[in-house]
Amino acid sequence: MSRVCQLTGKSVMVGNNVSHSNRKTKRRFYPNLVTKKFFLPEEEAYITLKISTSALRTINKKGIAACIKEARQKGFLK
Repeated sequence: MSRVCQLTGKSVMVGNNVSHSNRKTKRRFYPNLVTKKFFLPEEEAYITLKISTSALRTINKKGIAACIKEARQKGFLK
């Protein structure tokens, strides 16, 4: 599985390492991903998602059902 959040679609960004002498070399900025298991009361089943920690905060705020519904509408989750 790639390094992409399944709820928000956050993925790897590209940028530069800049040294003291101002040389620039390419680098990658990875999203802070965690693998987490959630219980869906509507489906009476568990679902395992690879999500960013900011998405985890959103789940705590809105609830898992609302977040999954929104991610399916945006096409991040099947």
